[in-house]
Amino acid sequence: MNSGLITVSYIAASILFILSLGGLSNQESARRGNFYGIIGMGLAIVFTLLAPKMGGFAILIPVMLIGGAVGAVVAARVEMTAMPQLVAGFHSFVGLAAVLVGVANYLDTSVHYASHVERVIHEAEIFIGVFIGGITFTGSIIAFGKLQGVITSKPLGLPGRHGLNFAMILFSIYLGSLFIGANPPHSQLLPLMIMTLISFVLGAHLVMAIGGADMPVVVSMLNSYSGWAAAATGFMLSNDVLIVVGSLVGSSGAILSYIMCRAMARSFISVILGGFGSEGGTVAASSASTEQGTVTSITVDETAALLKDSKSVIIIPGYGMAVAQAQHPVFEMTKFLRDRGCNVRFAIHPVAGRLPGHMNVLLAEAKVPYDIVLEMDEINQDFPTTDVAIVLGANDIVNPGAQDDASSPIYGMPVLECWKAGTVIVSKRSMASGYSGVDNPLFYKDNTRMLFGDAKKTVEAVLAAVKQ
Repeated sequence: MNSGLITVSYIAASILFILSLGGLSNQESARRGNFYGIIGMGLAIVFTLLAPKMGGFAILIPVMLIGGAVGAVVAARVEMTAMPQLVAGFHSFVGLAAVLVGVANYLDTSVHYASHVERVIHEAEIFIGVFIGGITFTGSIIAFGKLQGVITSKPLGLPGRHGLNFAMILFSIYLGSLFIGANPPHSQLLPLMIMTLISFVLGAHLVMAIGGADMPVVVSMLNSYSGWAAAATGFMLSNDVLIVVGSLVGSSGAILSYIMCRAMARSFISVILGGFGSEGGTVAASSASTEQGTVTSITVDETAALLKDSKSVIIIPGYGMAVAQAQHPVFEMTKFLRDRGCNVRFAIHPVAGRLPGHMNVLLAEAKVPYDIVLEMDEINQDFPTTDVAIVLGANDIVNPGAQDDASSPIYGMPVLECWKAGTVIVSKRSMASGYSGVDNPLFYKDNTRMLFGDAKKTVEAVLAAVKQ
């Protein structure tokens, strides 16, 4: 096929990817953004297959069909609670692809260079692409393990770990000096392979040192890494659409990571160098806050009575709602209360759940209207005038210790100030701490009532009681 037509198709695909990213920035246009992305990727794949140098279709087509079938089955069967793990797993594939393409590109004897400078530039592209890809590959695997619970969420704090990371980076730079522009060229393979192994270790060690409370940032960060790995692969292969797509993903992921870090009052560097957080779901050790009050429980009927008398309600969803798959009965309860004249809204913290936008996706799946789903900065000032705040499986994002306990690991992190509402109802299975392992003084406040049980069953029971 004519190379000019392929270039035009790549430009069209790039425009569609930009439109897709713009659409995904808003809930109401997200479906349209997905559609643009699908069409853009379809164009990129089809016209890449039609490129003059393409071949080996007897192997390529069956492999693509198998991969597409696996992806379709996984996407259809995955639960929303497992979406963070799925995203982390996909990032690992992008990283591994960058490594394999980089090594294969170096071993390709058909590549000829017009000058020594051109060879040096191409080898730099290979080295950087493999390095970023290696970090993304193993880092994503560790993130998957932490999110899945097969690896402890507690940060791994090896003695001198910062020095170890720095030493691995410095040695990789040294290996790069041996690889790039080496003469004779065949002496370059050993430095490339050693650097690849170092990048694997570095990626795993970086993410192992990050605690559970920072995992949403880690997922976003790995998304950025995978984008830069794809962009580096695009430079290696002189593929314009890969460069554009990789740059879009890399830059947007970096911006999202920055926004999430700012929402947690933490610097991006501090997260990468080692986050906070311990065993998720454990009962935190007693602190001064727990000794100053007792837990007050509430029944389903008492909760229903409170809601019947309320004029304004704010619901704060958390990962516990996702685990219980309670978003659908929550919507039914919301609809019933709104029909009775109650002003019901949802408050979303930027790092709620295990994935950026996790709670927004869950609520959209349950058909919750977009206009009553508000971000933290939009709704925090409304809690003092709210009758009831309902916390569904959230913990760290509603922890008042972030504001008044300087010894807390999450001190300074902006949180949803639900304790300022008339009554706070916290729906939890137990008194276990959040993913960061930090105790929550909210549970012991005078206006807090604990509604213990599975979130879905509890909300369904409350809904039935309210309707009576």
